[in-house]
Amino acid sequence: MESFDFGRGTVQVADDGAVAQVLHPDGRHVLLDEGVVHDSLHAWGKGFVITDRGSYRFDNPAHTRWRSSGIDLLYRFGDLELRVGRRFGERWTETYELRNTGDAPIELGSVAISTPYRDVYTSSRESLAGAVHAHVWTGGADAWVWAAPMDGSGPGLGLQLTEGELWAYSVESREPGTSSNVRGHIYLHVTDHARAPHAMGGQPAIPLAPGATYRWTWQLDWYDDLPAFERNPRIDADRLALEVGETLELSDGQQVTTGEPGIHYVSSTDGRARIAVLFHDPLRVIAERRARFILDHQRRPELDGSRKYAFVPYDNDSGLTVLASAWRDWSDARERVGMAVLLQEVRARGWGDRAELDAALAGYEQFVREYLLDAEGTIQDDSIHQNAVRLYNFPWFARFLLGQGDRDGATRILNRYYELGGDHFLAFDLGPLLTELGLEEHLVRHAQTFIGYGDELPPHEVNYEQSMVAPLLELLAAAYQSGKVDGAELTRRLPWLTAFAADQPDVRLRHVPIRHWDGYWFGRQRLWGDVFPHYWSALSAVVYAAWPRDLVTPEQADWLDRAEEAILRANLVSFAPDGSATCAFVYPSCVNGQPAHVADPLANDQDWALVYALRSAAF
Repeated sequence: MESFDFGRGTVQVADDGAVAQVLHPDGRHVLLDEGVVHDSLHAWGKGFVITDRGSYRFDNPAHTRWRSSGIDLLYRFGDLELRVGRRFGERWTETYELRNTGDAPIELGSVAISTPYRDVYTSSRESLAGAVHAHVWTGGADAWVWAAPMDGSGPGLGLQLTEGELWAYSVESREPGTSSNVRGHIYLHVTDHARAPHAMGGQPAIPLAPGATYRWTWQLDWYDDLPAFERNPRIDADRLALEVGETLELSDGQQVTTGEPGIHYVSSTDGRARIAVLFHDPLRVIAERRARFILDHQRRPELDGSRKYAFVPYDNDSGLTVLASAWRDWSDARERVGMAVLLQEVRARGWGDRAELDAALAGYEQFVREYLLDAEGTIQDDSIHQNAVRLYNFPWFARFLLGQGDRDGATRILNRYYELGGDHFLAFDLGPLLTELGLEEHLVRHAQTFIGYGDELPPHEVNYEQSMVAPLLELLAAAYQSGKVDGAELTRRLPWLTAFAADQPDVRLRHVPIRHWDGYWFGRQRLWGDVFPHYWSALSAVVYAAWPRDLVTPEQADWLDRAEEAILRANLVSFAPDGSATCAFVYPSCVNGQPAHVADPLANDQDWALVYALRSAAF
């Protein structure tokens, strides 16, 4: 093992020439340590190549040459040679050069380099103090990665491509055993055409003539924050989501407009970079179509009694509703109540068929009272699993009953939530609900309890995640408005939330917080891997909208407004023009070798994104 100074930090290089660890200036490990999750087979700089004449992984170099400033490596596999140069100093530069040593052309279908960032959730305290969020952009020649400490402090580690192109990233090592607390090994791809030719706007196949080479270089440095990480892209835009018919102004002078809703990829004038933008229908059109689809397809008319009014997942491929069985995330309750709340929001605006919406919501209310809600205010997990309690469910159903005009029922549910230990749990929508129902005692006590926890938050279904930090801040913001919480408690925690996202020029990514497990739990394809966007990313938008403006500068307030709108509009990508929907878009080109960058066929729980969009003043 050799250590090299790298700016304010240190890089440790293993005997085989791979990077074993990067030490942040504050001492934290930027890369995964060897153990249950990580091993030397996935070390930084190792990877694989898929060609039309064979596929290879590379690990142990044929030749190694150590230098005072770094190391040179040579790998040989088939008719290919890979030369790697690593140089350290004020900056860290890596150059990779693939050469065809044979006498016949080779087509490169996938070329991948492992970059095992320590993007893990061991606990909230360990995550905040010792892990990073890896924000990846593989937009061709404009590619970069921003590895930011999870507590939002600086500096972050910025990787910027300076030569060649990166068109994809994939994820490996995502298994049920690692579950939701490990993001996996991130591989950066020159191309992933062989496995996912459709991904990220299309993957090129790269021809390599005899004797020819393909070369790419990236440079890494420490930057105090994301704005300091200047990238000078070939193509970008201030806004990445617009209504159909509007005109998008690009940084390179191009103008784009369309009447077709959906994702549109726009390339730079030289074709070496691209961005992804969304043109969407007006919000009313989306909401009414979605409500119509829910009423027509996502109930169970074959059942007797009030269960026929419950809202359930729907498989867009088969046209069938989904039977939950033991998989609780496909049940007729839990997050599915978001469909009922969406119908309430549509009705409240005078949209849709009022009589039909009234009948559907009355039937659903009957279902809730018969199967889910008991006299004490307890919410059962679903109509099958009685006597099972999940605290997340309580505020959602309180919100539904409040929308039906039952304040007493909503209050009873929230009182029961706290009787069952809710002071130590971060369910969603609590701040606004407690304020609306006048339950200030619960609000202040809950807020003070979590202030007392500091950075050691109790683990929820995931040890640490964006949907713990956002509800925490929503709760604290509501308590602050009541005058019972010091603003400093909010200010020091806001970077915890903003650190979950970056500013990539893809509408699915910009300001959208990292979530990397929801496709497995909620989708039919059961794919682990980054879900961008995910509807609970809207929780960050809710916090940004509610953030006390007296705690930020005008420039920060403007950023909060733009981030809120970007997140809410990004989630509109989950809704198709016919009213169907997807619960998860799994973003990487592949996950564990399985092609991804795909919308899961299940419509499940995504309707909360529309609920939050309808409540927002951003539209």
